[in-house]
Amino acid sequence: MIRILIDSASDIEQEEAQNMGLSMIPMEIGFGAEIFSDGVNLSHKQFFEKLIESDTLPKTSQINEYRWGEAFERMTKKGDQVIAITISSKLSGTFACAQKAAKRFAGQVFAVDSLNAAAGERILGEYALRLLQEGRDAEAIIEKLDEKKRKIQVLAVVDTLKYLRKGGRISGVAALAGEMLSVKPVVSVVGGEVKLVGKAIGSKRSNNLLMQLVEKCGGIDFSMPYALMYSGLSDEYLKKYLHDSARLWETHVDDPSKIPTHLIGSTIGTHIGPNAVGVAFFAK
Repeated sequence: MIRILIDSASDIEQEEAQNMGLSMIPMEIGFGAEIFSDGVNLSHKQFFEKLIESDTLPKTSQINEYRWGEAFERMTKKGDQVIAITISSKLSGTFACAQKAAKRFAGQVFAVDSLNAAAGERILGEYALRLLQEGRDAEAIIEKLDEKKRKIQVLAVVDTLKYLRKGGRISGVAALAGEMLSVKPVVSVVGGEVKLVGKAIGSKRSNNLLMQLVEKCGGIDFSMPYALMYSGLSDEYLKKYLHDSARLWETHVDDPSKIPTHLIGSTIGTHIGPNAVGVAFFAK
């Protein structure tokens, strides 16, 4: 039997993972002296409640070799094989730790660097499940994941530069100027790293820019997994994005409410803050 294991940087919570038919290993997140397991004893909604109330940024911890080893030991006990999908190696040392731990389970455990995070990592996990259901062996699944992951595009409009400033990603002066001008940066995962790919003034212009960037990537391959994502305690900005980008979906989706939509978790949410909206897809 082949089992799929994914880390919580995919924004898949524990209960949802069980319903999907995969296993989830959580990142740890600290608010001061309080340490939580992402998606286990701290839901995504609870995370944003704490983030909004907190004066300082929480700290996320990579999953170390010991914790990966524990998970692999437990999952291979009955002779099963494990494919572990991780957050991008350019964003965290988690993949390197998984790879080291996997060496102790040669032929049974395989670590896959998603080169992504959030919904980008999620849709790679969903694709792995699809390949598993098709009856592929572990080697064939890994080969297809490594081939297709480079087609994944993740694009997101960030509402405020405050959290990027707090995390040291941009200067305080740039953040202040951006907030005064209502600049909405558009970020993407490029080569496994988060990059600024555009900016616009106001939500309508930024939503239009996001739609243009989706089309520039070659458009969405609707035969593959795809998802929308948002951050914070309200999906108001997501609904506006859906309205502004209606032509992206109308010929492929009968009912916009059926588009897979997920709340961003702590790993990426820490850096982008609330009211971000994004899309993850395999480019045509």
